[in-house]
Amino acid sequence: MDNVIDIQELTKQYKNADALSLDIQSLEIVRGEKFGIFGPNGAGKTTLISILCGIIEPTTGSAHYHLDGDHHSVKSVLTSIGFVPQDFAFYPELTPVQNLLYFGRLYDIPKVNLLQKIDYLLDSVGLMHVKRKKINTFSGGMKRRINLAIGLINDPKILFLDEPTVGVDVQSKVAIFRLLDELNAKGTTIIYTSHHLKEAEDFCDRIALLDHGKIIKIGSLSGLLSSNSMTNLEELLISLTGNTLRD
Repeated sequence: MDNVIDIQELTKQYKNADALSLDIQSLEIVRGEKFGIFGPNGAGKTTLISILCGIIEPTTGSAHYHLDGDHHSVKSVLTSIGFVPQDFAFYPELTPVQNLLYFGRLYDIPKVNLLQKIDYLLDSVGLMHVKRKKINTFSGGMKRRINLAIGLINDPKILFLDEPTVGVDVQSKVAIFRLLDELNAKGTTIIYTSHHLKEAEDFCDRIALLDHGKIIKIGSLSGLLSSNSMTNLEELLISLTGNTLRD
């Protein structure tokens, strides 16, 4: 298989922590797939994504990117990565156009190309009619869609999504996944985490289940359900991680 990310012996131990928050011996993510990362609270999902996006440094180990056939560190491929965090990452007192202009200029996108890209993204997420209204007047679903548009401004080859549909209505959810499927069909690798497990069943090609910082299962959903005699992802996750509440 043509891997886009290779992870080897990757760990993270936060300052003053007694145990590792992440301990992944090996993980390969295939170019062009929709890869889901799931687990209970504190399993290490956000830590893993934060390392892969260059937001935090691992304690040991490494992640190597293969965007053009060569090995790259995360710092050398940041302009090819898109990250849509769970928390809103925009300036609410500005308009969608102003936000996208700001973030687009961080990537040195030529202005003519940037303006065309902005119109394309706003049309794709259904926000053209409010392109010059301040975002602080938007509904939660509209804010979630502009959050996604900002993460796509640099035409990322790899897109990381952390709870991209939390708190949105059905219409916004449909629009978001329609756009994500279109991007994936054009070759974008998507790495996705969410607590909405039914979404994952419909969206992901392959999934990794994490608990206590370790990968406990990985594979296609159908294969994991069959091998564990389960009928859905929620049932599988509970059977593997238990019913104990997590902080």
